[in-house]
Amino acid sequence: MPDKTVEKKVEALPGDTVSTAGVVVADAGPAPDKARSLWSDAWHDLRRNPLFLVSAVLIVFLLVMSAWPGLFTSASPRDADLAKHYLGKPNWGHFFAPDWLGYDVQGRSIYARVVHGARASITVGVGVTLAVTVLGTVIGMIAGYFGGWTDTLLSRLTDIFLGIPFLLGALVVLNSFNDRTVWVVIMALAFLGWTQIARVARGAVITIKQADYVVAAKALGASTSRILFRHILPNALAPIIVVATIALGGYIAAEATLSFLGVGLGDTAVSWGGDVARGREQLRIAPHTLIIPSVMVSITVLSFLMFGDAVRNALDPKLR
Repeated sequence: MPDKTVEKKVEALPGDTVSTAGVVVADAGPAPDKARSLWSDAWHDLRRNPLFLVSAVLIVFLLVMSAWPGLFTSASPRDADLAKHYLGKPNWGHFFAPDWLGYDVQGRSIYARVVHGARASITVGVGVTLAVTVLGTVIGMIAGYFGGWTDTLLSRLTDIFLGIPFLLGALVVLNSFNDRTVWVVIMALAFLGWTQIARVARGAVITIKQADYVVAAKALGASTSRILFRHILPNALAPIIVVATIALGGYIAAEATLSFLGVGLGDTAVSWGGDVARGREQLRIAPHTLIIPSVMVSITVLSFLMFGDAVRNALDPKLR
């Protein structure tokens, strides 16, 4: 018996596609958006945040200036000429020249010292931030994951360090060193500054270790190190990064404060805080020797604080 084909005429609607065989293919509409992770959502928000863009440009500029000061000036920050340049006034028309921002009490170019002083301040800030982030994260993860007497012991140790005033403790520690280099200042500040990140990491780990994927990893026999570094740490990084980014500006301000008080970097180091300390004595007759390095410290600290604030807003779902 021959087959009979029943044909049904279907009218194409606007937006439908008609194939070469005459089959009408309905338009399924726009494809759904691909699911994005927390980090991709954060980057999507940061690119549209003017606060982040301005602070990022300033930070990149400061990092380039600290890494390659020769791109901005050929003058030496240590060359002094008391006979010609004692407290020389700024020459605002000589852009990027040694006399652009004037000279200090020893006849040294303030512009050259501003450019070269960025290296010490930013090196201390970044170095301390990296050290306290690693140390605080490790201590917080151990305390939060194992709990019990381990958590009690590490939590009480954290409380003891929290009870030490940060600047006062740094004054005592640094005063015991005769040669206060950049690395000595980094170690002294990191020794006292890890507590905040440790508490943040501990709280994040306590929350994350109760998640289903962590419980499943334990049931499948995953090792402790694998659970900590493959399952817990990646999901606890967001609050740690936020705290570390905001704290970076505070460490730069702490280095400038310690240098201003005479217990930070040594006298031979080129530091904004040291220049502020020397400029206060000439505030009445040459205020530019104090104001210019102070403005550089303020701009640097403000840049990192704005950057950290933008990152916090992007990574915290409650602030969206």
